[in-house]
Amino acid sequence: MDSGPAVVTNEQIAALLERVAERLETQHANMYRIDAYRAGAAVVRAHPSSIQDLALTEGRDGLDALPQIGTSLSGSIDEIAHTGRLRMLGRLEGTLSAVELFKTVPGIGEELAERIHRELDIDTLEALEVAAHDGRLDAVAGFGPRRLEAVRDILATMLTRSARGRARRFSELRDLGAQITTPSTVESKPGVGLLLEIDRDYREKAEAGELPRIAPQRNNPDGAAWLPILHRYEDGWHFTALYSNTDRAHELGRVRDWVVVYFERDGHEGQCTIVTEYRGPLTGKRVVRGREDEILALDAPENQ
Repeated sequence: MDSGPAVVTNEQIAALLERVAERLETQHANMYRIDAYRAGAAVVRAHPSSIQDLALTEGRDGLDALPQIGTSLSGSIDEIAHTGRLRMLGRLEGTLSAVELFKTVPGIGEELAERIHRELDIDTLEALEVAAHDGRLDAVAGFGPRRLEAVRDILATMLTRSARGRARRFSELRDLGAQITTPSTVESKPGVGLLLEIDRDYREKAEAGELPRIAPQRNNPDGAAWLPILHRYEDGWHFTALYSNTDRAHELGRVRDWVVVYFERDGHEGQCTIVTEYRGPLTGKRVVRGREDEILALDAPENQ
């Protein structure tokens, strides 16, 4: 587990960036974003030395210094350099299940990823990191002390590098006794009002049949292109919205109620799930999981 990432050539990185551009184009995404990925692929392909070595030695700063490589694109290249994969491409192609996501963590293979998802009912890297510190992951067969410690270290690196750590995540980990350093500034994230607007736009257009559809690999035995996908730019954010295709959503019959929204701006990325609340003061309302207090504040009389 300490041998470092597998070698990824400039051609392989460029090919992945071009696949992103192709998927974005077929899904009617913003042309500037499509052109940016194609231009980035050309820069990577023409670079005289290893882009992976540049990412591993100089990090995002070194990648940002390349011509036509902005913060979003450098984040994608950095992820490929470290893992050989690109989670964004998995979302665009409908292949990024929780199991596939966990397999991007070195040391976690198919069988172990399946076991984690099944036994702990979690589906994000942030939730996996919390489970690695609160004792739940230790209880999953296949995790000894050395592997658990290695996964903790790897997740800390992955989440910090991809700029997805949030104040809530660090607070949870500190409460569990984890020895972590909180970044000096916490990443920005879209307001709940904007996220609810994206959710409403997605569901209305999906219901009207106005969105392109992709064929997810998981929970889709017939290989049908049934999953609508929305790309939208708002307030500097790039949003991608899809119905939840998780095992849990299918088991509960909530696939078309649960909407997963991915967001990215200036290298900061994250995701949230928006659902219809069925209990408490927000019963019947659409809520962003984990941000219910903010939605209650929006509904307060002084904000009406």
